[in-house]
Amino acid sequence: MRVLALMFVLCAVTASAAPDCEDPAEAQELVAYEPPVELDVLIEEEAVAPPKQELTVSPRPRVRPCKFRQIEAGRERMRQRGAVCGDWTILGENRKPFAGKFLGCGIAEPVRLRMVSDVFLSQLALMDCETAITLKTWLENTAKPAFADRGGGLKGLRLAGHYACKTQNNQPRARISEHARGRAIDISSFILMDGTVITVLDGWEDEETSDVLRELHTGACGLFGTVLGPDADRYHKGHFHFDTARRRSGAVCR
Repeated sequence: MRVLALMFVLCAVTASAAPDCEDPAEAQELVAYEPPVELDVLIEEEAVAPPKQELTVSPRPRVRPCKFRQIEAGRERMRQRGAVCGDWTILGENRKPFAGKFLGCGIAEPVRLRMVSDVFLSQLALMDCETAITLKTWLENTAKPAFADRGGGLKGLRLAGHYACKTQNNQPRARISEHARGRAIDISSFILMDGTVITVLDGWEDEETSDVLRELHTGACGLFGTVLGPDADRYHKGHFHFDTARRRSGAVCR
């Protein structure tokens, strides 16, 4: 019994001495405990003690490396900031799954966005994370660079549409729109830091803004599954339609 008690004391001391956050480079492999020679002498002196039994000592689990704790702390800060889709630059809130009044409408994992890559949205926009991340990629790779030398840069997007349980172009007997699946967003205007507003409707043919709007349109092609602008049809004269639909025939860019 004295042997077991001494072993428990040694294990407790070892456990209390372990650091709360162990760095991988400094972590050492734990080895099975081997009793000192003095314990063998004590065992021999106990004539009435039961035969010595081999004890299996399990090594203490290693403390999680600091980097994993830092990652978890970072995720918590993201949640407090309002980050969604696992991206600290996409701000909004997670919503519960829902279905619409028509077959095919609804979003399994919806998010409602208010800001993407420091660009605010004129209204809270409901979509899925794939569309949100694709929008972020387009903003960072195309839209923000395109306005870098205009009006102090891009400040916000004025939206004409996001989630809506409807058919394509609101036409009767048409197919369900990608808006109804949370995979689409419509952008009608671009707001710059100095207050300038560039609309798709008026700016598409304007000499001062035509080039930049066409750059935005071209930069979305291939990134999104569907890109429609003023030249596509009469339904898109005043806005860009972007969606993340995937087709066997490839992306649509008009």
